Amino acid sequence: MKIYAVSDLHVDYPANKQWLDALSLVDYQDDILILPGDVTDNLILLGEVFSQLKKRFSQVMYVPGNHDLWVTRGGTGTSLNKAEQVLALAHREGVLTEPWSYENLTIVPLLSWYDYSFGEPSDWLRRSWMDYHLCNWEEFHDEASAVTDFFLAKNERFFPVENRQIISFSHFLPRIDLMPDHIPTEHRRIYPVLGSVRLDKQIRQLGSYLHVYGHSHVNREVNIDGISYINNAFGNPRETRIAKKALKCIYQFSH
Repeated sequence: MKIYAVSDLHVDYPANKQWLDALSLVDYQDDILILPGDVTDNLILLGEVFSQLKKRFSQVMYVPGNHDLWVTRGGTGTSLNKAEQVLALAHREGVLTEPWSYENLTIVPLLSWYDYSFGEPSDWLRRSWMDYHLCNWEEFHDEASAVTDFFLAKNERFFPVENRQIISFSHFLPRIDLMPDHIPTEHRRIYPVLGSVRLDKQIRQLGSYLHVYGHSHVNREVNIDGISYINNAFGNPRETRIAKKALKCIYQFSH
């Protein structure tokens, strides 16, 4: 039995959906997939993806990303309503959004958002970042920190975990130093909307030895202060240099 991870499938791109459709129906039947968000904002298509993946893996575990919670393109309602719909859809399709344990390992999904703890957003970012236009957080007066408060509070019900080995995963980044040093200055303008330092506090409180994240589309594996952090984003079709376009095995059971 193996555990695989891939985030940011963005199946609205036909090439990404074709990759998923071509994924083996045989090779992963005993395995687990961690899916850290950004699949699609289309609920019908999201349900199809969940169904497709459930045919291929023994278990699929998921948290929503920011794209999954866009509402303006899909009709009325708020992004909080959308989050409830997305999680309910996952439940109906048999996709796990709560911890899963096997032997001495527990995998814990962590909800999150960004709270500008990585920097203050510029006027350019507020104009350009699509969440500002396609999300609706009216319950929280569109305050990003309040959205983060809400989602992080949802995670507290999972604490503590008694198992010796814990793998956690989130869509958003738990620390900004997960971004490599070679990122050009102009691309660093999006750093304020990448994640939250408070998420890393939860990861360390949880006792994770490995954390999987998505969102940045920059594939990376690094150990910081005793925790291994892994990003294996599929990304958009043009991102062939920073995204590997493949599943990544992050853990293998010994028998």
